[in-house]
Amino acid sequence: MGRLQDKVAIITGAAQGIGAVFAHAFAAEGAKVVSADIADSTAVVGAIRDAGGEAIGTKTDVTDNDSLAAMVSEAERTFGPVEILINNAAMLAGLEHKSLEELSEDEWDLMMKVNVRGLWQTTKAVVPSMRKNGRGKIVNISSGTVHKGPPGQLHYVASKSAVLGMSRSMARELGADNILVNTISPSLTMTEGVLSNPVWEPFRKNLVASRIVQRDMLPKDLVGSALFLASEDSDFLTGQSINVDGGVQLT
Repeated sequence: MGRLQDKVAIITGAAQGIGAVFAHAFAAEGAKVVSADIADSTAVVGAIRDAGGEAIGTKTDVTDNDSLAAMVSEAERTFGPVEILINNAAMLAGLEHKSLEELSEDEWDLMMKVNVRGLWQTTKAVVPSMRKNGRGKIVNISSGTVHKGPPGQLHYVASKSAVLGMSRSMARELGADNILVNTISPSLTMTEGVLSNPVWEPFRKNLVASRIVQRDMLPKDLVGSALFLASEDSDFLTGQSINVDGGVQLT
């Protein structure tokens, strides 16, 4: 049996990129995967099923409570109560780098709406289902940028810094329900979206040069940490953050 055998896992932003890689890996470990994304998850779900796994896709807006309620209802109706939530959906790949003076209030608000409020709304929607199980694992995706503070990304760095603080508070609030909350902070990861946006190339080169493991970071590099935090292997771990960055120099 796999490490996540028969556990129901919702992964947001799973139609592509890191989320899609998580979806495949979790299904391979026996999880019943719900790919929740505002984009079409048909390809990811089809590939998982073709490989013998169980998965469904839901068209989900993480900033809309009705959409989130429908996501949870579909998960429970198809598979049962949710035990794992990977809060992966976020704005990044298409980011336009701007100084703090160039940023508009609309750009700031949209980033916070998706990356901060959306994570809270999703968690709020899923927690009642976890209580039915008597347990749960929540893995929030932050970012290594919170430790380096790169220029031109102030709203993104602020949003991912909020994820770290929120995760610690969530861990305190939900611990009595046997719901454990932890965070993964990746370095810049070579997803399809990042590779298609030339603005990331200078950051990529600098990051590779500053790493102990001097290569690009790939979505598969996050799988081990995500599986660990979602599985019984981490049953005495909550309120923590794991940096997955190849040993980036922080100063």
